Amino acid sequence: MTTADRPSILPLVLGPFLVLFAGAVSPAPAEALQSYAEEIQALLESHRIQEASDHIVASDELTIRDQIELTEIPAPPFGEEVRAAEFLARMEALGVDDAWIDEEGNAIALRRGRSGNEVVAISAHLDTVFPEGTDVTVRMRGDTLFAPGISDDGRGLAAVLAVLRALNAADLETEADVLFIGTVGEEGIGDLRGVKHLFSDRGPRIDAFISVDGSNPRGITHQALGSHRYRVTFRGPGGHSWGAFGLGNPAHALGRAIVHLDDLADRFTQRGPRTSYNVGRLGGGTSINSIPFESWMEVDLRSEDQKALLGIDSLFHRAMERAEWEGNQRRRSGAPLEMELEMIGDRPSGEIPVSDPFVQRAIAVTEALGLQPTLGRSSTDSNVPISLGIPAITIGGGGTSGRAHSLDEWFLNREGHLGVQRAFLILLAQAGLAGNGG
Repeated sequence: MTTADRPSILPLVLGPFLVLFAGAVSPAPAEALQSYAEEIQALLESHRIQEASDHIVASDELTIRDQIELTEIPAPPFGEEVRAAEFLARMEALGVDDAWIDEEGNAIALRRGRSGNEVVAISAHLDTVFPEGTDVTVRMRGDTLFAPGISDDGRGLAAVLAVLRALNAADLETEADVLFIGTVGEEGIGDLRGVKHLFSDRGPRIDAFISVDGSNPRGITHQALGSHRYRVTFRGPGGHSWGAFGLGNPAHALGRAIVHLDDLADRFTQRGPRTSYNVGRLGGGTSINSIPFESWMEVDLRSEDQKALLGIDSLFHRAMERAEWEGNQRRRSGAPLEMELEMIGDRPSGEIPVSDPFVQRAIAVTEALGLQPTLGRSSTDSNVPISLGIPAITIGGGGTSGRAHSLDEWFLNREGHLGVQRAFLILLAQAGLAGNGG
């Protein structure tokens, strides 16, 4: 869905329920159409493709080394510069036609194709969720690697480098130009700032987009989970809880805001596309016997459907405005309460149809490697191109992992080469192998 297609507001049906649209889509097995299965099989018959695939297996230790060494470079939110520079240097060392850091901080390398009529991008995100000062040293216990970000997205970055290494090792030429990218701002408060820049009028041309995120070697995310995130702050004069009693109380208004949101959004989320709401953080106040000068909360609204996301957003605003009004009605003296709504996150929804050639090629490649493909929805860098109708998917880089976004995040290199081979083949199928490929 393009920006022009999105309605400015979702009509709300008042009454016992707020009725929307048909239900959610859960991750499910998929099967490629015969024509795409045959296309991928023909690709695999090329001896040079087989040479590149064998190189991925043979260079597996290099891939793991990249994964460890990049993970050990801290990349907290809005602090990805050092890791970006190192990722760029590694792409340059492998051999590309051009390389640069863009205005937003994304690391980009270009490998020119024969025709250059299209541009296919393969990316992984540079940032982690962990704050500055987090110990990101990789520890090995048995055959398992432990470190914050070792899979999300240390694995993705290593897989992107491995794909570039394989293309160069087999001297494969694509028809399309290929961009290899490390994006900034994929996690949390980064709000997809890197990929938003890529798909703005200041970014490069991209006709198809692959995001390698985490490890899952079977999943294909072609549906974008959208979200709106807000920081809500109520402010007042503040004062002593006894001596200034009667002033507008920001904490009381905040409590009303949560109750009103819960009442309205609970009904809304009982029907229609899967939609959620959450008050994740709260703060404010100076002491138990003080009326706060301010109280705040951070709210996460999500939906698999862009219209439903706009609908729950409208209810959220209604709940906040009502709480502000009621808080001031309760006020007996002093200046009125003021409310500030700051949008701190905006990730669009959308989906690329299963019938799209790009999705079909991803399914066919997964099957050709003896894996059962599953289709799903998530919030990743692919949200932005998907929302613009640009073919995009998110896949894993191979292996097994767990405890993402925790200090105990782990990665096990169990047939990890399959994830890299899958990314390589999906990229090549979309970019096209120049000539007959041998």
